[in-house]
Amino acid sequence: MSGLKIAVIGGGSSYTPELIDGFIRRAGELPVAEICLVDIPIGQDKVEIVAGLARRMMQRAKLKSKVTVSFDRKKALLGADFVVTQFRVGGLDARARDERFPLKYGVLGQETTGPGGFTKALRTIPVILDICQDMADICPDAWLINFTNPAGLITESVLRYTQIKCIGLCNVPIHMKMTIAKLLDAAADDVFIDFVGLNHLVWGRRVWLKGMDVTARILAMMQDGAALTMKNIPDLKWDGDFLQALGMVPCPYHRYYYMTDALLAEEQAAAAPGGAGTRAEVVKMVEARLFELYKDPQLAEKPAELEKRGGAYYSDAAVSLISAIYNDKREIHTVNTINRGTISGLPADCVIETNCVISKNGALPLTVGELPPELFGLVQHVKAYEMLAIEAGVHGDRSKAMQALVNHPLVPSVGVAKQLLADLLLLNAAYLPQFKA
Repeated sequence: MSGLKIAVIGGGSSYTPELIDGFIRRAGELPVAEICLVDIPIGQDKVEIVAGLARRMMQRAKLKSKVTVSFDRKKALLGADFVVTQFRVGGLDARARDERFPLKYGVLGQETTGPGGFTKALRTIPVILDICQDMADICPDAWLINFTNPAGLITESVLRYTQIKCIGLCNVPIHMKMTIAKLLDAAADDVFIDFVGLNHLVWGRRVWLKGMDVTARILAMMQDGAALTMKNIPDLKWDGDFLQALGMVPCPYHRYYYMTDALLAEEQAAAAPGGAGTRAEVVKMVEARLFELYKDPQLAEKPAELEKRGGAYYSDAAVSLISAIYNDKREIHTVNTINRGTISGLPADCVIETNCVISKNGALPLTVGELPPELFGLVQHVKAYEMLAIEAGVHGDRSKAMQALVNHPLVPSVGVAKQLLADLLLLNAAYLPQFKA
């Protein structure tokens, strides 16, 4: 086959038109011959609807890239050059359970961190390792671009337990860059942010506009109420004194750690009878409307309503990364990759989220060095949780699972951790084969 083959696992996701739009906009630099949307049979209706829209988008753009659908993962991986993972084990129903079950213990429920994120990781790890085994057998030279959450933890699972070439990706850094560019009324290409941390725990240490350090200006704007958030997260305003003391730009997800009590109150109110519902329950309604739009045979572009889904700039992040690898661009992207001493004091083989030079050889992190104590303490704490969670998820180890929860900053005590673990194992028994032995 002449041209690239891209296999998208979780192809029926409502995000996929974002990805297709990215390939269309970069068609001049990425010769894509086939995009294969891979899903499971229960997702057939959704993936066929998405494929129909994707084909119309390609046709409108006058491109010859084929869009195919497969429910046979091994067949789909044949000849793949890049594999994009964006699947959710258990669907939005499982996410809704992740968001609700911790609330009765007075603990935040969230799909990428805390007990909810931990549960999602346990469901996802066996599946991603199976995918990697298939890749090792069928397309060992392909790159895996992992967008599946919790992205850092899942990427570290792949890099610890397989030989697959993998880079983890999240749209939070690019979302922060684009939002800051809007605040500055500047072109995004003129803004550079020195990102460092972990996935969904990344800080912008310094922000530059055309070579000038504008970090203090951005923090002043945030103190005055300028929003720097995402659709997935309540837009709680930052404390001005705290931002001034911190001296750097927190990511939207930092609210879960810095405003835990306020966010917990928001979640409990949303989940209460008569409330708006958890984020997953809201997303289900957004998705229902999106798929009705996607069915329209006249629709041949991603609809504006897709932005409400929460995946803004996904295509920019994912497709520009693929292009940087394929074209050996040696340009800087913010990705999840192995530490290798980039952040002093963290294990060399753990995964961090930071700026990297991306080339055909993969991700080469830019040196960070020591983090100040106000960052390092939280990063160490969360990284310890992530490493324990990976061991629990890979081996079905209940002792490691309990230790992971006990070590998570959002879990208040051993007693609560044990109750959370008992609940999540019961609620997710169908998706946790590693704990059945």
